[in-house]
Order: sequence, then structure tokens, then C-alpha cells
Amino acid sequence: MALTDEAIDKIKAMIVAGDLAPGSRLPKEETLAGQLGLSRNSLREAVRALTAMRILITRQGDGTYVSSLEPHLLLESLSFAADVSQGRTVLQLLQVRRLLEPQATGLATALLQPEDLGELRDILDRCRSAATVEEFVAHDIEFHLRIAEAVGNPVLSMLLRVLSTRTQRVRIVRGSRTGHALDNAHREHEEILRALRARDALLAASAATVHITAVEQWLATSLNDNSLHPMDG
Repeated sequence: MALTDEAIDKIKAMIVAGDLAPGSRLPKEETLAGQLGLSRNSLREAVRALTAMRILITRQGDGTYVSSLEPHLLLESLSFAADVSQGRTVLQLLQVRRLLEPQATGLATALLQPEDLGELRDILDRCRSAATVEEFVAHDIEFHLRIAEAVGNPVLSMLLRVLSTRTQRVRIVRGSRTGHALDNAHREHEEILRALRARDALLAASAATVHITAVEQWLATSLNDNSLHPMDG
């Protein structure tokens, strides 16, 4: 095991054991290095890595602290992996999204208030009038995230945000190179909203499944045909 990995494991072990609680300040570098039997260089590398993971946070002039360790905070670091994903990895992310998002959409039918449904209607109107792919994707993300947030589970919301990031969606829509792609998305969005308004959980989940599966099937076909790179801009 690399020294840095060993240092990371030792700090994680302290957190798991409760020796370092969420929000607590780490001991001084020299003290902690001696306590863990590590070199100061190894400790610094470990702290940098754990900071990138959002497990630790550094406050300028104040020291290093354990973060709140809330799951949705820790999941944020996965967004980068989704942003840079290519080819079949994007397809795998979409497959996981298809497993989660329809269930969230079904659950939202009983939780969305009339004002929420009105807000979703406004989002779709803005989505339809979008002048650019980037603008369309911004409203598309807002629409789906607003539905997921109605469930009231920030971990679920963050997972769905990570599984389909803004960068990833823009590249997929641009890569489709078809005039029907946006029209199909608009129609599928309307079907989801119609089911939400009807408070029909099964229909809402089905409409969300159709919507995500359409993108997934197009991407799978493009990869199998090798006719285009799915992440082309």
C-alpha cells in the first residue's frame, strides 16, 4: 500500500471510530503525524486527497476540519467523473439513472403541490422556447431535478444530478445530430407532467422510463454502429 493511501486509511479510521467527529478540527500537523506514525509529507498528501473528496475542508488561517460528512456533500466529487465520462461509461450512467429516476418521479406524484406543478409548467415553457442546446439542457435539468427534490431526499437528488450532469447532457444532445431529438424530448416532458398532474404514480414512472430509455437506446445504437462519437461537440 502506498504511504499516502495508508495515511488516508488511518485518518478515515479515526473518523469512523469517532475520534474525529464531523465539524471537528484536526490536530496540528506535527501532532497528528506522530499520532498516526506518518511522515508529514504523507499526511499532507492524504489531507489534500481527503479535501478533494469533501471529507476534510481547509479554512484559510484556521486549520483543517472534518466536513459535515453528509452523503449528498460527499457525492459532489463524483460529478467530475460523470462530466468526463466517455462512450459506454455514459451509457452505464444512463442505465443507473433509469433505475432511480422513474421511481423518484412516481413518488413525487403524491408530494408535488399545485404551485410546484405550475412551476414545472413554466420550466417546460422556457425549455420549449430555448434558443440554444445549452439553454435547453439547463431547463431540462431544472425540470427533472425539481421533480426529484419533491421526494425530499437530498442523497437521491444529488445522485441523479451526478448521473446526468449538465456537461454530459449537452454533449449527448449535440451528438444526436437529429432535428427530432429536441421535439421528442419536449413531447416526453409533457407526458411526464401530464402524469404528475393526474397524480398517477405508475404512469409518471412509466413516462420517465420512456424518456430516459429513448436517450439510452440512441446512445447504445450510436456506440454499436460506430457511426459517431457519442460525446462529440
